[in-house]
Amino acid sequence: MPHMSGPAVAEKVTALRPGIKVLYMSGYTDDAVVHHGVLSHEVPFIQKPFSPVALREKIREVLGERKEGKIADA
Repeated sequence: MPHMSGPAVAEKVTALRPGIKVLYMSGYTDDAVVHHGVLSHEVPFIQKPFSPVALREKIREVLGERKEGKIADA
C-alpha cells in the first residue's frame, strides 16, 4: 500500500468498526514479521503464497467457524 501499512489500516478500520476481524498476510514468514515488531503471535496471519483452500480455512478459523478440529460446512 503506497501510503499506509497494513497495521495502520487495521487500526483505522477497527476504530470505525470495533470487533471487526482482521487477517494479515505477507510474503515474509510469521517469525520474521513478529521479530520485526509488526505483529504479535496472537494476531491472525497467513503467509504467502497460499492456496485458496488454505485461505478459506484461515478465514473460517479467524471467524470462529472451526468445529472440533474440522472446518464447519458452509
